[in-house]
Amino acid sequence: MTTVRERLGEALFLRVAGPDGPRQRDRIHLTEGPRWFASDSAIARVHGDAAMFVGGIRALLLQTLHPAAMRAVSEHSGFRGDMWGRLARTSTFLAVTTFGTAADAQQAIDAVRRIHERVTGTMPDGSPYAASDPHLLGWVHVAEVDSFLLAHTTYGAEPLDQAGRDEYVAQTAEVARRLGVLDPPTTEAELREALAAYRPELRGTPEAREAVRYLLLRPPLPLPARGPYGVLVAAAIGLMPTWTRRHLVLPWFPLSERTVVRALGTLAVGTIRWAMTGPRLEASLRRS
Repeated sequence: MTTVRERLGEALFLRVAGPDGPRQRDRIHLTEGPRWFASDSAIARVHGDAAMFVGGIRALLLQTLHPAAMRAVSEHSGFRGDMWGRLARTSTFLAVTTFGTAADAQQAIDAVRRIHERVTGTMPDGSPYAASDPHLLGWVHVAEVDSFLLAHTTYGAEPLDQAGRDEYVAQTAEVARRLGVLDPPTTEAELREALAAYRPELRGTPEAREAVRYLLLRPPLPLPARGPYGVLVAAAIGLMPTWTRRHLVLPWFPLSERTVVRALGTLAVGTIRWAMTGPRLEASLRRS
């Protein structure tokens, strides 16, 4: 049983973190030095939980609804040909800024900002877009934070109370400011207000629906993995706001989402949590 657990855990870890994952894991967790956040802080609890598998998919779905953000991804990201590479880079960034040393976290921030400076283009109506635009960065930030927090509240091992949720939003704001977001929300109530403020700008574009179809129907996965992946996708869709379903052509079965999907999602996240907290993975984080 331990062997099955370790193999599954390592396979999941390598799929998310990429082939360089073990080296990055050691660097993030074993390098000595001050951190931005304590190991028992709200951001560490959320970003270290298996519910992030659901939250990450939900964040991708939600982010597609901003036409400029989706245009930037479509024209500059390798989500079609390099979906797993993009996932590995994103997961590494989250891990470094949450768990890594302050020096490594700042280097990760600086690298992302340099990339953002190069991501520019033109919308169909001729208006320009830039990934470094604070307003656009703000949308990506609040969509991620809302998704990660909601997934953790729904599927997390130890959901946060109100004070913990506010702490989480405040701590993610520290990272967002360094990335160039102006006045990010610092409480859950402010997060709700920020999301509502973006609502008039959001809609499902052909590019958004193409990305969603790719994410849902054509993931680059072997056939045996598509069933479990489908459960995680269904769990993520179940957390999407009702109004988004029409824009992204997402299914909506309220009763099933509250019962069958929720139960299967809980089972899937629990299995991932069990696999990724196996003895070998835990030992690798304790090495000095």
